[in-house]
This record gives sequence, C-alpha cells and structure tokens, in this order.
Amino acid sequence: MADFSPGRWLKRFLPRGLFGRSLIIIGAPMVLLLGILTYVFFEINLDTTTRALARDVAADVALLVALEDSTPTLERDGLRALSAKQLRYKLRFDDGQKLQPPRHPLGTTIDVALDETIAQQIGAGRHFVTGRIGNDFHIRVDVKDGVLDIVVPRERVTVSQPDIFIAWMLGSALILVGIAVLFLRNQVRPIERLARAAEAFGKGRSVPDFKPYGAIEVRRAAHAFITMRERIERYISQRTEMLAGVSHDIKTPLTRMKLALAMMPPGPDIDSLRADVDEMEHMLDDYLAFARGEGGEESSLTDLAELVRDTAAAGARARQAPDVEVTAPPVFPVSVKRAAMRRCLANLIDNAIKHGRKVAVTLRRDQRWVEIIVEDDGPGIPPERREEAFRPFHRLDEGRNLQTGGSGLGLAIARDIARAHGGDILLNQSTLGGLKAMVRIPV
Repeated sequence: MADFSPGRWLKRFLPRGLFGRSLIIIGAPMVLLLGILTYVFFEINLDTTTRALARDVAADVALLVALEDSTPTLERDGLRALSAKQLRYKLRFDDGQKLQPPRHPLGTTIDVALDETIAQQIGAGRHFVTGRIGNDFHIRVDVKDGVLDIVVPRERVTVSQPDIFIAWMLGSALILVGIAVLFLRNQVRPIERLARAAEAFGKGRSVPDFKPYGAIEVRRAAHAFITMRERIERYISQRTEMLAGVSHDIKTPLTRMKLALAMMPPGPDIDSLRADVDEMEHMLDDYLAFARGEGGEESSLTDLAELVRDTAAAGARARQAPDVEVTAPPVFPVSVKRAAMRRCLANLIDNAIKHGRKVAVTLRRDQRWVEIIVEDDGPGIPPERREEAFRPFHRLDEGRNLQTGGSGLGLAIARDIARAHGGDILLNQSTLGGLKAMVRIPV
C-alpha cells in the first residue's frame, strides 16, 4: 500500500502559479477571520443578547400574568389595554380556556432562550406555549380563569436580522478580495514578463523591448537578466568576429593551394591532393560552425515544411542517393534560425543517407513542440552508446560510425543548434530498423 501524505495530497489541489498561491495567502486568513467573527457573533454575542432580551420579555409576561391573577375581573380589561399600549404588545384574553401541557419541538436559539426564561419567570407549575405569527412571537399562558394571548414584536426579543450582518461581512470581503486581485495582478505581471523574456532568449529569439518594472526584487532580477543577456551576446559577438578572422586567415592558404592544384596537369596524385584540400576545407567549416554555434543569426518566421523538403532533396542529390521520403504539411510556419536549422537537418539527413538505404523524414507538431524525425534502415546505435555519439570530435569504435569520413561534429553541431532553439535531439530505435533522430523545438 502506498504511503499517504496529506501534504502531497493537498498539493494536487493547490494552484501552481504565483498569482493563485498569493491569492490563497491573502484569502485563507480572511476566510478564517470571517469564520471566527461569525462564530463569535452567532454563538456568543447573539446568544447573549437574545437571552438578555428574552429575560425582559419574560419579565413582562410574568408581570402581565401577575396582574391578571391579582386584579378584579371588572378592572382587567382597562388594565390590559393600558399594558398593551405601554408595552406595545397585542393582548387578548380567552375566558374559560386552559392550555394542555406543551410538547415543544427543538427550536431556534431565540425560541429556546424565550422558553427557558419564561419558565423561570412564571414558575414551573404554569403552562405556556410559544410560537410564531409571521416574524412576531406568539405566547399563550394560563391565568386564573382563562388564557392570556400575547403577540410580541420581533425587535423586542432579538436584535436586527443577522442576514444584514452576513451581507455586510460578505460585501466587505468581496471588496477586499477585489482590491487584492488587482494588486497581486500588477505585482505578478512583471514576473511573468521576465519569465517570457528569459524563455524567448533561451530559444534564441531577441527581446529588445524588455524593460524592468515592478517591485524592487523583481527589478533586481530583471537587471540581472539584462546584464547576463548582454554578456552572452557580447561573448558570442566577440567569438564570432574572432572565428571569422581565423577562418579568413586559414582559408587563404587553402585557396592558394586549390589554385595551384588547378594549374597542375591532372593525375592520380593531383586528384588525391584536391580531395585532401576539399576535406580540409569541409572539416574547417565544421569546426567553425561548431565553435560559432550559429549565434549571430536572428530567428524569423520560416516555412519549416519547405525547408525540410529542400534540405532532404539537396542531401539526396549531394550523396547521389534515392529520394528521401518526406511527410510534412503543405505549409508549416515556425519562428526559427533558418540557416542554422537547415544545417542541423542537413547533418542528420546526411548521416542517415550515409548509413542507410531508405531514409524518411517526418514533420509534425503538438500543443508545445515541433518535431522533425529523421529515420533510416541502417545498423543503428546501441542505446547505451547514443549519448556518446553526441560528443564533439568523437567517433564510435564499433557499430554505426555516424561521422564516417567527417570531422566527428555532425551530431554535436545538430544538437547545439536544437538547444539554441530551446529544444534538443533525441536518439531512438527507428521503425525502419535503424536509427531515429528526433529534433524537438518548442513552439
């Protein structure tokens, strides 16, 4: 049986966002306070006040009963009218009637308090019955030769209606909650904007209009983010400029070598040298692309379906291989770094063509991710060695060599580009029998 943790169970129902949790922090004490106030009002204050008023009414009833018992019959009508006028009660005398012993059902706090106080005031041996006529209280009590019928106004027995108190409490609570919602929304909005800016920067997109605002702590975090972004951009810019210079300096002698070889008469040795120079140039481009990380390119809205089809066709032509099977929608607009994404796909498709006879590329998306799947029917890579294949300048000793004849940077460059977009590349077993490389980038 799994361990039951109340905290873990409760956490499933709590909001995950800062706004919702902050609202609970404010609202929970308010609800608790309202509960305590309601208890104090209804169970303590209201009960005490009601019993005090009930004692006054009971004293009036006892006085009326005493007057009925002690006053001569001829004088009782005038005395009853005077009492009704002074006490503001409705009095009626039912001559010759007697009350049966009452069977009181369990009533409200007011009814119970009135019954108890009347019984204490008039004595236990005299029968009486309490009830309601509309909002007023109806009391019938035995006197010496009949039944005295008394109608007492509600305000003489209890305080003003408690629903007014409840309405005031709920109204005040709603106003306070509304103010808290507005205040919290203004405090949470800068944090949400900072999170969106950090997410966009992590996907390789520019956030030029981001400015710090909000509370001091949020401004401090925003300034730290801006400083970090500027340092990263400055580092990438400096590295790109340095590598551009290195590329120019190294390619210059290679160009002279190619020119010299072009002027020489053809022959097996010359052809071998040309192949070596071309390979050196290709390896140099790979090294520079890996070190540069495609950091200088800005993201733009690109038809990814067209890019996938063009890259697959170019890869098949370059390797003189059969056409690559592409499954993609007619149009698939996504914001990506176009040149970098083309290089990422070219590396994956080129590896698949080199090591398999059949290659398939699938483009699809869900609510959060765009997925580009490159599959082949080659020998594949054992699961325990798939992460090793991403290591720069690393060649697998056995099994499938993903960079045969290359620099050992194909998958490393592809993963670097995918991660620069905020995604990654996953390797798995293909349904075709070989390797499946899945590029996942967030929408």
